[in-house]
Amino acid sequence: MGPAVLGDGVTRKQVLAWGLWDWGSAAFNAVIVTFVFSVYLTDAVGDDLPGSVSASTWLGWSLGASGLLIAVLAPVTGQRSDATGHRRRSLTLLTAAVVVVMAAMFLVEDRYQYLWAGLALLGVGSVLFTLAEVPYSAMLRQVSTPANIGRVSGFGWAMGYFGGIVLLLVCYFGFIAGDGDTRGLLGLTTDGGFNIRMVALVAALWFAAFAIPVLIAVPELPRTQAELGAARAGFFASYGVLWRDLKDLWRVDRRTVGFLLASALFRDGLAGVFTFGAVLAVNVYGIAASDVLLFGVAANVVSGVAALAAGRFDDALGPKTVIVASLAAMLVAGAVLLVVTGPAAFWVFGLLLCVFVGPAQSASRTFLVRITPVGREGQMFGLYATTGRAVSFLAPTLFGVFAWAFASDRAGIVGLLVVLALGLAALLPVRAPERDYRRERSSV
Repeated sequence: MGPAVLGDGVTRKQVLAWGLWDWGSAAFNAVIVTFVFSVYLTDAVGDDLPGSVSASTWLGWSLGASGLLIAVLAPVTGQRSDATGHRRRSLTLLTAAVVVVMAAMFLVEDRYQYLWAGLALLGVGSVLFTLAEVPYSAMLRQVSTPANIGRVSGFGWAMGYFGGIVLLLVCYFGFIAGDGDTRGLLGLTTDGGFNIRMVALVAALWFAAFAIPVLIAVPELPRTQAELGAARAGFFASYGVLWRDLKDLWRVDRRTVGFLLASALFRDGLAGVFTFGAVLAVNVYGIAASDVLLFGVAANVVSGVAALAAGRFDDALGPKTVIVASLAAMLVAGAVLLVVTGPAAFWVFGLLLCVFVGPAQSASRTFLVRITPVGREGQMFGLYATTGRAVSFLAPTLFGVFAWAFASDRAGIVGLLVVLALGLAALLPVRAPERDYRRERSSV
């Protein structure tokens, strides 16, 4: 057996604690950003907003501004948590800040005067949440070994999918379902958007509760010498350290640069599948609007189960094999969707498309960990977030371009397939991570 590495002493309890953060974080992704609070801002709070600019447009600008801040801040904040050995502390502070922002959303009443406060909270929350994901993802090496990193990463992704499903169902049946002045099984009033504001408060408590275990069970990051000088550098001086490291990375390990660029492309395509899935289901394949939520639940279930199962293939065959196979299968399923019609066909091939989203996302994370020097995980995942934000316009833009050019939402599928194909083409020449033979067995 070779020298000890991060994760050598990991326990099942620590892996579960790490995965519970993903379970809890779905409160922000699924409830706040995707399905509930952002819709509340555009359809209720900003419904009678004066002026020519719609609430949806302001929402886009708010999230765009937060994306710019993330791109600027993520690499340096991740780098500093590595250098100072304060990865867990960074995760604690950022998670707590996200929870506070989510709880403050309870104050956003159903009047257009509150739109600006709601947009500010959503934008700030998005920045803080993405920055929190950097030290969280960087912890993957601490809670896994080279022999089981794929399974641990897949477990985390699956927990995120399933946590989102459970909380969405709780919120829908408890606070949202029904008509009239009171909603949900709890019979909460809709006056001033009270029922939706309670959803934000419940989501904050959900995230806080499930984030606590990882902050207790996983030890602080061991100090390393990987970021020489970064620990002593001030915040702005850290950009100089980052620039130095990027030049070194380009000179000695262009594989990492190539993977960051390739993953940015295909991750944008993966995001596009979920972003435009509901639009395609209703407008192209005739699925009833009331059934879209059911399809969304099913899509998350199959993605989560597949991510969990694909972890074993990741460990046995390597993450590149999993990503390439997943992207190729998605291209085939997407091509079939271009020619089939009807709800039944979409249920079959739409869900088949979603099956491969989770494995590709999970294996992308393990690929980066496997090629990152020990002690630089935070910096690399910061760059991972930055490159992802840099091309996040691509899938939505190409979807719109193809839909407009052919006067058909169905043609927008081609735009998504183009982005996935570009990501696959960029990944193929990137050398796969080398097998780590120091650990050929795992107790976790």
